[in-house]
Amino acid sequence: MWMEQQRSPSGSSQSPRSPSAHPYLSVSVTDPVKLGNGVQAYISYRVIAKTNFPEYLGPEKIVIRRYSDFVWLHDRLFENYKGVFIPPLPEKSAVEKFRFSAEFIEMRRQALDIFVNRIASHHELRQSEDLRTFLQVDEEVMERLRSYETGIFKKPADLMQIFKDVQSRVTDVVLGKEKPVEESHPEYEKMKHYIFELENHLAEAQKQAYRLVKRHRELGKSLSDFGNAVKLLGACEENAIGKAFSELGAKSELVSAKLQKEAHELLMHFEEPLKDYVRAVQSIKATIADRGIAFRQQCELAETIKLKEINLDKLMLTRSDKVRDAEIEYRELKAESEEAMRRFETIVRRMNEEMVRFQDQKTIDMGVAFHEFAKGQARLANGIADAWRSLLPKLEACSV
Repeated sequence: MWMEQQRSPSGSSQSPRSPSAHPYLSVSVTDPVKLGNGVQAYISYRVIAKTNFPEYLGPEKIVIRRYSDFVWLHDRLFENYKGVFIPPLPEKSAVEKFRFSAEFIEMRRQALDIFVNRIASHHELRQSEDLRTFLQVDEEVMERLRSYETGIFKKPADLMQIFKDVQSRVTDVVLGKEKPVEESHPEYEKMKHYIFELENHLAEAQKQAYRLVKRHRELGKSLSDFGNAVKLLGACEENAIGKAFSELGAKSELVSAKLQKEAHELLMHFEEPLKDYVRAVQSIKATIADRGIAFRQQCELAETIKLKEINLDKLMLTRSDKVRDAEIEYRELKAESEEAMRRFETIVRRMNEEMVRFQDQKTIDMGVAFHEFAKGQARLANGIADAWRSLLPKLEACSV
């Protein structure tokens, strides 16, 4: 989903590591295994990377990773590739009684496989040193990296900074200060509006898809219970009606199985893709927030430089002995401002490219998801109709 997965070309007579071979990097997330007990329990995955990229250690590498390792990779890419829509991860939390169910584990495995293959197929992210680290280092090294750079709680210094930021915003509101300058380019405003609207509509579609899955399961359960009851009723009768009741119960159970199967297909191939795109849009919103920060930083630095220029001119006119220090400070600030401008321009360029790619892939993915939905519903309707239709002659014979 979202980004086309790159796979090794088949049938090639060239060596996988040959410089002239078509470059590829494919990843598989497989074999989820529950480890530990109680609150310490977690799922580990076997991650298999196959590639002919020369910077990798070999054509194939197998490592064991857990969910927090994928989080480490996501956070590193988000920090180092501003402007790129970093693929989203599946949700971290889940209701405890479902956290280790077979269905949940498979959904998460599938989502993690999509996540890492999106990165592997992205023209910039696939070159990341962090991706190479994730796909190659041993579990002990990965654990040390994860423990060093991430944690459940923020550092005290981070919490203090958050408190100061909130306090500053409250003070600004109380004093009636102007809001920080915001980018107001028409095309950018149009894009932001589209993203927020898209999130709302996708979330509503996913909500209704969830209700469809639930309805299929509830109806399947009701038909199963009904089928069992009718079969017991049929067992009380020794004539044709008893046999017809027994067959009615059997057909009810058959239809129940079809509904349960279609509910699972709906969950995996319709609701989950919609939920995945909700997460993808939230990832885009995070990039929009980064762009806003970068824009304000370069604007604030530009304003500060103007003030420094005025101050420097005054010092030079008065032949102050502070001129040298002011010149050094001005040059440093100007270099910082130019770097901030480059960061902002990089984010804008990347976002423009990412939006085109996102729109193209979304059209394909949504088309596939809704096509599979329609096929599944048609298949279910035909199966149910056939099941009941085959029973009609026997029930009609009993009713005459």
